[in-house]
Amino acid sequence: MKNIKTVSTIKLLAILFISSLTITSCSKSDDDDDHHDEELITTVTYTLTNGNNVVTLKFVDLDGEGGADGTYSVSGPLSANTTYTGVIKLENETESPAEDITVEVKQEGDEHEFFYSSSVSGLTVTKNDTDGNGNPVGIETSLTTTGAGSGTLTVTLKHEPTKPNNNTTAGAGGSTDAEVTFNISVQ
Repeated sequence: MKNIKTVSTIKLLAILFISSLTITSCSKSDDDDDHHDEELITTVTYTLTNGNNVVTLKFVDLDGEGGADGTYSVSGPLSANTTYTGVIKLENETESPAEDITVEVKQEGDEHEFFYSSSVSGLTVTKNDTDGNGNPVGIETSLTTTGAGSGTLTVTLKHEPTKPNNNTTAGAGGSTDAEVTFNISVQ
């Protein structure tokens, strides 16, 4: 009789052990709280306006990362010694009508920030909008040019950057949601 009891105890312990593994493997981990459902960004449009002078920088990649290369277009040169009002717009044009991802970025401003860097001497971009904590977001900007030149302007959207930061993508950390580089000229 003693052997049957021992075998039953071993079977019961085995069942309890397997049950605890199943419960543990199905429980929600702490990392799930930080999960970020990344939206598909197919189109980045940066519109720069100074009176009647409007320059549009646009990137379109309808099949997303890994497919065909996206296309870049710049509607014309920037004017030297000029300040432009800038507005960036992100869209998912695989949906009809196109989904405006900028709305979500604005709502979650404390979790996002745009960064602008240029190889053109004298070109500066200032972020004019802030999140609920007073930290920059960068949907609305001022872009100022000085002398003539040509080079690139890179626009990067970071998710969960350190805020405040030193206004560089490296210093901000976080993950990159979008990054596009436009060839521009200032005349």
